Amino acid sequence: MAILASLQGLNLFSSLPSTPPPNDQPPSTSSSPSPPIPIPKYPPSFKSQRRKPPQNVPQNSSKPPPNPALKSVHRRSNYYKPVRDGVIASDDGRSVVIGDSGVSYLLPGAPFEFQYSYSETPKVKPLAIREPAFLPFAPPTMPRPWTGKAPLKSAKEKKRNRKIPLLDSFNPPPRGTEGVKQMEMPGPFPFGKYPKVRKTKEEILGEPLKKWEIKMLIKPHLSSNRQVNLGRDGLTHNMLELIHSHWKRTPVCKIRCKGVPTVDMDNVCQHIENKTGGKIINRAGGAVYLFRGRNYNYANRPQYPVMLWKPAAPVYPKLIQEAPGGLTKDEANELRMKGKKLLPICKLAKNGVYISLVKDVRHAFEGSPLVKIDCKGMHASDYKKLGAKLKELVPCVLLSFDDEQILMWRGSDWKSMYRDVSIPSILGNDVVTSDLHRSGKDNDDSGDPDTQTVRTSPKMLSLWKRALESNKAILLDEINLGPDALLMKVEEFEGISQATEHSYPALIVSGEDGTSSSMEESEYLSQSDDDNDDFIDDYDEENDDVYYDSDSSLPLGSLPVDVIAKKFSQD
Repeated sequence: MAILASLQGLNLFSSLPSTPPPNDQPPSTSSSPSPPIPIPKYPPSFKSQRRKPPQNVPQNSSKPPPNPALKSVHRRSNYYKPVRDGVIASDDGRSVVIGDSGVSYLLPGAPFEFQYSYSETPKVKPLAIREPAFLPFAPPTMPRPWTGKAPLKSAKEKKRNRKIPLLDSFNPPPRGTEGVKQMEMPGPFPFGKYPKVRKTKEEILGEPLKKWEIKMLIKPHLSSNRQVNLGRDGLTHNMLELIHSHWKRTPVCKIRCKGVPTVDMDNVCQHIENKTGGKIINRAGGAVYLFRGRNYNYANRPQYPVMLWKPAAPVYPKLIQEAPGGLTKDEANELRMKGKKLLPICKLAKNGVYISLVKDVRHAFEGSPLVKIDCKGMHASDYKKLGAKLKELVPCVLLSFDDEQILMWRGSDWKSMYRDVSIPSILGNDVVTSDLHRSGKDNDDSGDPDTQTVRTSPKMLSLWKRALESNKAILLDEINLGPDALLMKVEEFEGISQATEHSYPALIVSGEDGTSSSMEESEYLSQSDDDNDDFIDDYDEENDDVYYDSDSSLPLGSLPVDVIAKKFSQD
């Protein structure tokens, strides 16, 4: 290194030359070595293929029109078509109809108009539809592509065809021969008489069930989970065939109702009986037991086409208006502000049973013009349907659905469930009267003994009348009484009520020797002889004169215990 450092013009840390030296050697043809693991090649993603436009597609190529049933979900589309009453689409007798019950589907030969939901359809005409008008059923015929031969027959069809004789016997056996069934060709029927296609509903149900039969039919279904679940959509079209499939194995079908339809169970039960032809034999809460009938035959059941998808719900008018029920906009906003400070009467659970909801709202309107129901945790469509049902059943005026709560106003034409009744003054000569309805305020006209009109229920009125007749309550006509005077009245009434309660009527019977004896008519003397014998065994004969030395016929108002106390005081 010392020799190199001593050389002049040599720099060990100089930069590389700017131009590389010429390469005279020919380029090598050897390729780079391949990696030990080959790099995997993944196919392109499905999204990238969808985004790429099709290549080499002729411009004049005609595509078949897409089926409207295979389109995207209706919620993602902005389809809106106003409709009117009547038929909006028809094809070979299969039509879509708009009426009072919403959107319905009419098929040739159907006993009634088909709907997606029979019990939960609003009673308001729709304004528009959210999808093209088409039927959610399968087409009447499904053409099979030609394969060169006819479709094979099933084993059931082959067996049925083998049993059909081509030629009848030329020598039929005489009538009445055992083991021979006579076959007759259908001939002409008299005028006005035709063969019955199926039995009527009354013929299928047969005679009404007895109580022991109902208990026997319901008992195996009480703890069974084999049931038909009826949810927020109510009685749907496809449930009809499902109920018949349950009837195939058991005479009673159990239907478990939950959610919005339970607000009006009478409506649900009515549609179930009308559409299925059965009879509801028991109903407990949300559980309904549907009887198929005594003469039911699964082979002769009505067969309805099945809906292949759920149709889109049409557009209905808004439930919440700015100025509902004859109110102005400012008055409605003022009620909404008051409703925010109001406590809800109840909290509804999701998929619960709301049988008593209408009754609770009616009772709440007796004390407040505004009522609020807490629906937190429920689906928005559920509590909106609840509000629409309460609007018709209570009835009431809907104000808002804010904060997942239903705010209702009882309306200007609200009437109480309890009518105005007057309490008559049913008093004796020696009974002090007082006012049952004193509010604690002095009144100048308090001395007026006229009857007062109050708002009460008939049941409470009957209880008041019974208490007055049995001298357990009195009516006070004098309201301006001081504490001392009121205490005297209470003590006087207390003594009279106790004497009346502990007194008993006596029947005096004269004997042959002229002596009189009293027969006490009391419920305590109607006990059995065994109880009386036990009482006599424990009786002390030395104190006989203490208890029974007094006169047996006591005056009205006196108590036996008073006589006993007086006897002890004398001793």
